[in-house]
Amino acid sequence: MKRQIRLRAVIATSVALVAAGTVTAGVGIASPEHKTAERRPPAAAAKPTPKEIAGLFDAWNAALRTGDPETVAARYAPDAVLLPTASPKIRTNHGEIVDYFEHFLQKKPVGEKVRSVITVLDSNSAIDAGLYRFHVTDPATGAKKAIDARYTYEYEKRGGTWLIVNHHSSVLPAEG
Repeated sequence: MKRQIRLRAVIATSVALVAAGTVTAGVGIASPEHKTAERRPPAAAAKPTPKEIAGLFDAWNAALRTGDPETVAARYAPDAVLLPTASPKIRTNHGEIVDYFEHFLQKKPVGEKVRSVITVLDSNSAIDAGLYRFHVTDPATGAKKAIDARYTYEYEKRGGTWLIVNHHSSVLPAEG
């Protein structure tokens, strides 16, 4: 008899807890904290700072200085689009991006930003657009020159890594 009374009390308590939403089916009794945690959306990843996004150019520029086209191309997403300064061809895959840098790196380019406008879109995407200057060396003559260009880098964080998904660069036109 006592056992029946205890069983009814357990059942009644369980029914009340299910009705109150503090029990998850098949899991057992949940604490009020557990209930609250279940209803909260997952914490959003923090947005990167403009300084962090600016550092992505520095890492790309450092990759240029390695002289290795694969190292540079590794900074790009597999489906990236590259509209380069020194080629009329649109590069839309890893092999084409490597091919571009095989030729461009022969000039030993070193980039420097002149003006940068960074827009952080969300925790996984940002745009860096502005003006940069490349110091290049003619491989045949050794002559050095500076090339001013406009740029846009669109970055996405994929699998925890920031990658370039779109890069456009064009020679800065003369004012007029």
